[in-house]
Amino acid sequence: MKVLRDLFRDYRFCVSSIVLVLILILAFLSLFAPYDPTLWNVVPRDLRPSAQYLLGTDSNGQDIFWQATFAVRNSLIISLIAALVSRVIAILVGMVAGYKGGSTDRVLMFVSDSLLVIPLFLIMVMLAMLVRQNMNLVVLGMLLSFFGWAWDARLIRSMILSLREREFTQTAVLSGTGTVRLVLHEYMPFAMPLIFSTLINNISWAISLEIVLAILGLVNLNIPTLGTMLNWALFYQSIMLQRWWWILTPVALSLCLFIALYWLSVSISEYLDPRTRIQRVGA
Repeated sequence: MKVLRDLFRDYRFCVSSIVLVLILILAFLSLFAPYDPTLWNVVPRDLRPSAQYLLGTDSNGQDIFWQATFAVRNSLIISLIAALVSRVIAILVGMVAGYKGGSTDRVLMFVSDSLLVIPLFLIMVMLAMLVRQNMNLVVLGMLLSFFGWAWDARLIRSMILSLREREFTQTAVLSGTGTVRLVLHEYMPFAMPLIFSTLINNISWAISLEIVLAILGLVNLNIPTLGTMLNWALFYQSIMLQRWWWILTPVALSLCLFIALYWLSVSISEYLDPRTRIQRVGA
């Protein structure tokens, strides 16, 4: 309870939490949708927002509100798969490379640096084209996770390299503390702010990249996501036809997600940072 009280004193955490809860509620409503999101012409086309159709309908004959519920849910699923899998890889690579050092560090950092210097977007586009026929939420999430860990692994490694040289590490080693216990009990509290920050930032990165791939038509456009909603809105020239309710729905939801995730990342990172906590206690 004390943790929540301290966090809710930060207006960024309050606002971002409220926005994310509302977005999660919107995603949860997809379970009660009266329409199949993959079917077209289930409602009249190109209707303006009304009491019956809260956000109007699109040119595919779909209710935009219910499409938005599925789009938010699927985009969150993709981003969570990408972020969680890539966090596991980044933590393992970063901590092993930082603590072991030597040839292990050089090999792992060579792999990480290789992913950083190659044109990831072009490689991702090529892979997306190859697996486009079998593209689903899990495949896209795994594809994004494979490219989302390299920079964060290097950040975690840098922190572990610094912690390895501190006196408490030498004391723990001399007292017989095992490697796993040392990492989990001594290093992890210092690394948690960075891990949380990179996790939330990676969620934002995955959502934005999914939107880009969808706009380029490199994903399954029959699966509603924020990106595919934008793709169809642009395809039917909703801006030129002034069907603002269609194009603004995925844009507004995406912006709310990005801003809320950023504020959540900053507020949690500052709270978990041991240096900030010491300053707060001292104050």
